[in-house]
Amino acid sequence: MSGVPVSEAIRQAIENHVRVRKEDTTSTYFCRDEADEPVARDERGRRRAPLPDGEGEGEDRDGTSAGFRTYGKGKDHRDDLPQIVVGIAVTREGIPVRVWSWPGNTADSALIRQVKEDLRDWTLARIVWVADRGFSSALNRRYLRRGDHHYIIGEKLRSGSAAAKAALSRAGRYQEVALNLRVKEVKIAEGERFVICYNPEAAERDAAVRANLCAHLSDMIAGSDRLSPTKRAELRGVISTKPGLARYLRTTAGGLLRTDAQAIAAEEKLDGKYLLRSSDPSLSAEDMALGYKQLLEVERGWRDMKQVLDLRPVYHRKEDRIRAHVLLCWLALLLIRIAETSCSDTWPNLRRELERLHLGTFQGAAGTFRQRTEVTAKQRAILGTLELPEPPRIQELTPSAEAS
Repeated sequence: MSGVPVSEAIRQAIENHVRVRKEDTTSTYFCRDEADEPVARDERGRRRAPLPDGEGEGEDRDGTSAGFRTYGKGKDHRDDLPQIVVGIAVTREGIPVRVWSWPGNTADSALIRQVKEDLRDWTLARIVWVADRGFSSALNRRYLRRGDHHYIIGEKLRSGSAAAKAALSRAGRYQEVALNLRVKEVKIAEGERFVICYNPEAAERDAAVRANLCAHLSDMIAGSDRLSPTKRAELRGVISTKPGLARYLRTTAGGLLRTDAQAIAAEEKLDGKYLLRSSDPSLSAEDMALGYKQLLEVERGWRDMKQVLDLRPVYHRKEDRIRAHVLLCWLALLLIRIAETSCSDTWPNLRRELERLHLGTFQGAAGTFRQRTEVTAKQRAILGTLELPEPPRIQELTPSAEAS
């Protein structure tokens, strides 16, 4: 990807706005039984080149080796299948400006390191990195601060960390900053800022989900008092494999199974809330909340790549071809987002309108020709906005042998 130039349109879109960049990763699995054979790789996850004397191709010179399609913690919940890790960076308008592919077991710290190094050549004056909870470790935060950059990172409220407990214990009023979004900044430590975000609609959904889980749990443990201790232990073991249910289960001193009223009450306090931490003293609480919320653009990009652009299944086995497949899917996503941004409409609507433009084949005594249908006003507007010419009315004209 390092040799692919960034278009002037994308560069201008970045330069004209505050440098807030979202970066996220996903994984895509392969339906095969075994992972690739490990090969020596550099710090960027690429296969090592042969030594100058032409010997030792792929030799593991620093102990770093992995197959490209290998086992890792999959985000598709298919840890039983080999995978690769894919990352993209997007602007705050949702334009995907870079893509990366790594072996399936690559750690987050290595991903962040390469992303920062690759984007250093763009000479952006100020960057605020926006990442989800998977990048919240102290090591990752320190690395994002290099070069006087800043970050906005989500923090797990249910993690039980000191920061989460301190944030929840602080009193204060929420300020409404956007539709269905309220924020409250809390003072916890020097050098970092913490903002609690609250979404009333999300709170209603969380409450409804919890009510369903508790009802299901009550049905599972109903009548369990009459079971033998062994059978109750078996039932408790089954429930423990279901994290959503296990968090609301309580076992009495006598081994009886009950719903945990204290755990339910504690969860109610977290409904619709999430915690943000940032190193940037110049951003307002509203900017932090809205900037993090735009990570949804990255998630939307992943959904489009996997469901619309057929990132998966991958019908290639060679590493270079798999990387090329990911790159082509990213280029298609880039075109989609540019079309959406330019036309102020969604890609499904644009595609639905453009698909009404057909090409018909007509054959007669004089020969054969292909002619498109009339361009509608909506189609003409889309093509004009994207600065694309209307396709020729006559695509092909072949006289018959008699006519010639």
